[in-house]
Amino acid sequence: MFPREIYALRDYLGPEPRGRALSDVRYRVSLTGLSSLGSLAGLARKMSGRSVLIDTSRQLPAALAMIELDGVARRMLLCPPDLEPDRLPVLLDEAEIDTIVTDRPVHGFDTRKYLVVSIGLPAERAAARFVGEQATEWLMLTSGTSGLPKIVRHTFEGLAGAIIAEGAARHPNATWATFYDIRRYGGLQIFLRAVIGGGSMLLSESGESLAEYVARLRAGGVTHISGTPSHWRKLLMSGAAHGFSPRYVRLSGEIADQAVLDGLARMFPQASIGHAYASTEAGVGFSVDDGREGFPASLIGQNREGVEMKVVDGSLRIRSLRTARAYVGVAAPSLVDADGFVDTGDMVELRGDRYHFVGRRGGIINIGGLKVHPEEIETTINRHVAVRMSRARARKSPITGSIVVADIVLAKGTPTDRQEAIRNEILAGCKAMLAAHKVPAVIRFVERLDVTAAGKLARAGA
Repeated sequence: MFPREIYALRDYLGPEPRGRALSDVRYRVSLTGLSSLGSLAGLARKMSGRSVLIDTSRQLPAALAMIELDGVARRMLLCPPDLEPDRLPVLLDEAEIDTIVTDRPVHGFDTRKYLVVSIGLPAERAAARFVGEQATEWLMLTSGTSGLPKIVRHTFEGLAGAIIAEGAARHPNATWATFYDIRRYGGLQIFLRAVIGGGSMLLSESGESLAEYVARLRAGGVTHISGTPSHWRKLLMSGAAHGFSPRYVRLSGEIADQAVLDGLARMFPQASIGHAYASTEAGVGFSVDDGREGFPASLIGQNREGVEMKVVDGSLRIRSLRTARAYVGVAAPSLVDADGFVDTGDMVELRGDRYHFVGRRGGIINIGGLKVHPEEIETTINRHVAVRMSRARARKSPITGSIVVADIVLAKGTPTDRQEAIRNEILAGCKAMLAAHKVPAVIRFVERLDVTAAGKLARAGA
């Protein structure tokens, strides 16, 4: 638990160590002095107790707004860059938003309904910073892949408690980066780690290519970096990582199979490589640092560092102080079950002394009346040495109703005349590891597979 006098992110900035900064492709903002300077044109006092949407085109202004408004605003709703504009009005009403902070043209918003405030850089806005004393609610959006995103309410204590408990000593002088956007849960965790843990952070830029971003990571001396397995597969395929040598690599957000873990271990032999389980609703559950997919069965049923887990009907459930407090909205569903556990919807299977993730409950495809997790098929396919990325999907069939189709990206430079042999090897591997109805009936070799703005393998409309 936090001391009662601690309310806000700003309390962890501090003047030391010197040289700490947040930077993107255009600007570098020193964290030294941010606790006393503002970037909201002296209008932070006006936002005391208000419900604020942070809607910026770039991550750096969003980061500055979070620092300045935590402890001042009643609540902050973080708007991810990929949110469809027609969904925003409903979400603003559900979250009772009355103020918008933006780096976009102010005339794009209804100034009759909202207080609209432009955000700049601290060097441009030297007004003394207003400091509030209330516990701000942090509102985040779920991915909303199957409809309107849900609004999830977190406390700063829940978001940052584990990070504060670690302190700066665990990652001294770290320079952080992430393939996530910091307005998503995974990216926000890295942003908080950088700011609270005494480090710096290098932010990605919209429209920046992977090669350009990695070049900046290398030039910026990034030591600690995270992303989804799909992010990392893209990097492994790109050839852009030459000369980049982080010492801390983490995966989260999707199933980290053995193939991607082994690929990263080969690419970054000096790095600590691990994968973490976290979600917008459940918070941070655990991390695994032994280089193996899945997680030890001993984690189930124990209360470790305030986190307790159980498995019900194959679904992982989590109860802890790190979970979100509630969904927000008039007709919002309950976030937890009768015992206070969040049902993650992530399905696991016990194999020996280890649980393995097999897929999302809501992502099951139907093959001839039988339920199949596409991730299970992909994990098997990805074991082949020539495979860099794969996606399993259902396709309608006039005979069985549907069949499994596998879209596969092969390693760069794989000879065309080897493809048929590789196809046969993949099929043999699938037949050895999977039930017959899960074995792909069609294998397609493709140049690329899309990844969503949240860093996950794109499945809708596949």
